[in-house]
Amino acid sequence: MTAAEPNVDTVDTSEVAKFEAMAAEWWDPTGKFKPLHLMNPCRLDYITRQIAGEFDRDLSQPKPFAGLRLLDIGCGGGLLSEPMTRLGATVVGADAAAGNIPVARIHAEQSGLEIDYRHTTAEALAEAGEQFDVVLNMEVVEHVADPLAYLTACRQLLKPRGLHICSTLNRNPKSFAMAIVGAEYVMRWLPKGTHDWRKFITPDELYKLLSEAGLQPVDRKGFVFNPVSWQWRISDRDLSVNYVTASIKPA
Repeated sequence: MTAAEPNVDTVDTSEVAKFEAMAAEWWDPTGKFKPLHLMNPCRLDYITRQIAGEFDRDLSQPKPFAGLRLLDIGCGGGLLSEPMTRLGATVVGADAAAGNIPVARIHAEQSGLEIDYRHTTAEALAEAGEQFDVVLNMEVVEHVADPLAYLTACRQLLKPRGLHICSTLNRNPKSFAMAIVGAEYVMRWLPKGTHDWRKFITPDELYKLLSEAGLQPVDRKGFVFNPVSWQWRISDRDLSVNYVTASIKPA
């Protein structure tokens, strides 16, 4: 199947506005982005292992990702861009919410890190001919207006044999109970209305979208939260709520 051409209108302005309103709280581990701070060690474990495996890098060495160009699309305040930079990657952090970029830039400067943060979209970067070894696409695809066109732009941004890592939320009664009712209404981790359950994507749907976009899915795992230990873990089997995929751009 031929991959669709990217649609420059995949940005959902109402979704962007939600996150722009919360921009100043990105680096508050007890604020509105507490769920991401809790999940970040688990996300980083998966991301670093996938990159190391694909590009034959030794994670025990200093700056193991040196020489790799990485795009963190939907970078927010830089929760993933900063550790990727510390691991040696040359990082571009992009976000459609303009308010996130000054927050990310200031925090990077305070941390002594050089990160190329931009208020832009995947489609605009693809049209400009940008190329990356790795594209991180974490918790974004459920917020765009056209997932297939968006993923097609992500594929165009990759060099041949480049790695695309995409995480999102499954769509089923359990995810509604946990990600909507639990996170937004009971625990109040997120403002009400942050997520639209109807836009959640099942693992099989995402695999199909990735394939239609011209990517080759090679792995998927679940991110599972333990309410007793308040920690996340990677699961080979439980993809019922949060999950992540890895895909390769064919040579």
